[in-house]
Amino acid sequence: MADSHAKNHDYHLVDPSPWPVTASVAAFVTAIGAIVWMRSLGGGSGLFGMHGPWVFALGFAGLSLTAYLWWRDVIIEAHKGDHTPVVQLHLRYGMIMFIASEVMFFIAWFWAYFDASLFPGAGGQVTNIPETVGLVARQELTGGHWPPQPSDHFKATFDPWGLPLVNTLILLLSGCTVTWAHHALLKNDRKGLIWGLAITVVLGAAFTACQAYEYGHAAFNFAGHIYGSTFFMATGFHGAHVIIGTIFLFVCLLRALKGHFTPKQHFGFEAAAWYWHFVDVVWLFLFAAIYVWGAGAHAGAGH
Repeated sequence: MADSHAKNHDYHLVDPSPWPVTASVAAFVTAIGAIVWMRSLGGGSGLFGMHGPWVFALGFAGLSLTAYLWWRDVIIEAHKGDHTPVVQLHLRYGMIMFIASEVMFFIAWFWAYFDASLFPGAGGQVTNIPETVGLVARQELTGGHWPPQPSDHFKATFDPWGLPLVNTLILLLSGCTVTWAHHALLKNDRKGLIWGLAITVVLGAAFTACQAYEYGHAAFNFAGHIYGSTFFMATGFHGAHVIIGTIFLFVCLLRALKGHFTPKQHFGFEAAAWYWHFVDVVWLFLFAAIYVWGAGAHAGAGH
């Protein structure tokens, strides 16, 4: 009698898993903690009072643990042979759609930046300016110019040909090294794969360190004007993606050291490489639009 449970298709039907539920709960707790934390920073009293940071940390820890355990199960499935060519193709489709959603995410920040920079004297209204009460016209914050006129909150933009250019070269070089690692893997060159990944991780960490130094020496702050908020939201979220991508590649490095990945089955590494190239391309647009085009006549004067 034929086994009714025998697999006669190329698809993988996953086993029952708790991770979607725990991820949803942890994400909800993280969001609540972040909202309460930000509200308390603004002078409001949240539902949990001053416990917002702890609620956020608890949710984020749960989210991180869930991600680790979930991806561990996916790796186990791959080693068991569940990731057939059809499954790998669909995993690639999923990664492509995820990157497409990330593109739209950054389009929102570019939209905000170009709206403020191209129409600095528009009649739009902004709120929550600490030194004022009520609504303030955009022109009062920018002086009708972009970059804005110097003020207590804004002195000057960054010189794009200083540290931002260095960071651009670092990120472009990291794109070359991750491509080197990819080609080495396709040729089954384990040494080249490991060295390429290791150098890429170091370059990613160097980019983050340089950006942290840059933020610490900015001649403007986040609050009180449109330039600071649009600059830090766009470049800050990109910096967060660099950190995530560096962790992604570091995990791939650890797996490569353990002998994972083959020339024919290496979707985990391929997804990390795609993500890293996406981060590179976004930075090129940020560098061209914010650091170069939006630098103004007095770039670097306040540093």
